[in-house]
Order: sequence, then structure tokens, then C-alpha cells
Amino acid sequence: MLSQTTAVPKLFIGMDVHKKSWTVHFKTDLFDNKTMTMPADPLSIMRYVEKNFPDHEVSCCYEAGCCGYWIARELKEKGWKVKVVNPADVPRNNKQDWQKTDKIDSRNLCKHLSDGNLKGIYVPGEEQEQLRSLFRRRIHLSRHLRSIKNHIKSQLLYYGIKLPEQYDNPNWSREMKTWIGNIKWKYSSADETMKSRLRQLEFVWYEELHISNELRAYCRKYYRKDYYLYKSIPGIGGITAAAILSELGDIRRFNRLDELAAIVGLVPGIHQSSENKIDLGMTKRSNRQLRSLLVEASWVGVRTDMSLQQYYRKHAHKEPNKAIIKVAHKLLSRMRAVIISEIPYQTGLIK
Repeated sequence: MLSQTTAVPKLFIGMDVHKKSWTVHFKTDLFDNKTMTMPADPLSIMRYVEKNFPDHEVSCCYEAGCCGYWIARELKEKGWKVKVVNPADVPRNNKQDWQKTDKIDSRNLCKHLSDGNLKGIYVPGEEQEQLRSLFRRRIHLSRHLRSIKNHIKSQLLYYGIKLPEQYDNPNWSREMKTWIGNIKWKYSSADETMKSRLRQLEFVWYEELHISNELRAYCRKYYRKDYYLYKSIPGIGGITAAAILSELGDIRRFNRLDELAAIVGLVPGIHQSSENKIDLGMTKRSNRQLRSLLVEASWVGVRTDMSLQQYYRKHAHKEPNKAIIKVAHKLLSRMRAVIISEIPYQTGLIK
């Protein structure tokens, strides 16, 4: 009588990935195996598994970081189960705070993967990931532009030159730039310094404008329906709509509003022990840029939508910054309702 396999053998792989090499630990459902250092290439792991663990059901994981998600996509094409985990979510003991090596990290990942203790993060598709890079390029340019403006103002302040009252605001007009460019300096060295800063300002400003236009145009072309659904909501403009599409993708994948709010960071931090309860304020685990854009959109929504304004008044006894977070959470709820129903927002009607 021929014997039959009653269970599929399983292989678990924990990977500590870096630019030049990967440290990989292998473990089956029966025994611990070895830890190896391999070239930074998924094919190396695939060949090793095919040679040494044929017919195994393979599960692997690695921590999210600079290497992105391309590794996960290539391994999934092989039919493997792949998890990309947040490094902060990997259980560690106190000893690992003092002894940390690639070998220890890969073994720790493999152990928790086999025990079922790891929860993977969302792995975006390649198209969404590259759209996200375009949005984050705009963030980088915006920060750089703000830094240049601060340097220009710092130079004026350092030499005791006061800006006219009509120019002393965050919005830099063409007249303001012309006024700065026409300042007469006693020595040419300071004049050249300011001209260099103004040339840099002009270049970065046009580059940010170009990237912003490209970002909106891409979303209008490839995510047209959701893009205009978002834009129907008070306070949501083209950049914020593009930010949501690039950072979150299709929010229909969230089964509950709480999951969506946790990703954005619109949930409180709480520390409770027995009868003692401490409010830690807004959680630091968030998408900071997206949360900031939603808060800005909430301030606009409060001015243009009477329903949101009434909700703000309901919480107006709190500090303004706390009240507007409540409005941002409400706005996020309405965004989700609009996308799920696929009905454009109607001011003051959605409850």
C-alpha cells in the first residue's frame, strides 16, 4: 500500500534586506535550519529554495525600508506568501536592544512568522507606488521652497532690512521678488548672495508648479472618477485628492472607518492602567503629510459647508486645534462615504 502525504511541508523565511546583501534565515514547520548571507537578488533565494526545499509551501517576510516593495512583488510572482512588516510591529525582547545583528534580526523575523505573530502592511501596486513618488517629490520641493524663502528673510533680517508691510506674508508675489532683487547692497558680495538665492527660488518654484500640474493631470487621466468625487467635497482640492490617491490608493479596501483613520493618524494615543487614564494626544504613528492636508481641508470645509460648521460649533468649547481634528475625522468619514456610494458630495446633506 502506497503512503500518502497528509500535510504539505512548510518553509518560513526571515530576511534582513540591505542594498548589497541579504541575511536570510530558513525554518521548516518541523526544524530550524540555517542562516545565510546572500546577494541582494530574489533569484538567489529562489534557486536555493528550489534546490534544498522542493515542494514546500513558502512564506517569507522582511521589514519595510529603503528597499521598497519590488522584492515582495517578485517573490509573490513565484507563488510565495510574502509579508512586508512595519519594523515597529516586530516583537523584540530586551536583549535585542543590546545585541542587534542582521543574523539575530532575520532569525527573529522567521520565528515570529512561523508562530503567526506578524501582521503585514499594505503593499501598493507598482503604478500607485510610482504615483506616490511623484507626490513625495512635490513634498520635497515644497519644503525646499520654504527653506529658501526663510534664508532670504534671514539675510534681510540679519542686515536690518525690513520688508514692506504689504510683502510681509507667506504669499510671495512677483512684485515682492522684484523689490528684493532691486535692493542696493553696499558690497557686491551680499548682492551676489541674494541674486543666487533668488535664482534658486525661481527654479524651485517653477519645478514645484510643474510637478503639481503633472500630478493633477495624471490623476485626472487614470483615476478620473475618484479624483472628481474627492474634489466634490468642500476643502478637497486637486493636490489633496491626488495625495489621497497616491498615499492610500483605493480606500474601498478599508472595511471600517477606524482602520482608515488609524492609517491617516486621526486617532488619539491612550495609556490606561487600572483607573488611571492618560491622553497622549494625536498618535505619532501617522501619514503626517496626508493628515496635515486633511486638517487644512477641514478649515476650508468649515467655512464653506454649514453642516461641517455646525459640527465645529458643537466642539468649539475645546481648543481650536482639537476641534478641527474632530472635523477632520468627520471629513474623512464623508470622503469614505462618497467613494463607496460613488455619489458626489452634496453640501450639508450627508450625515
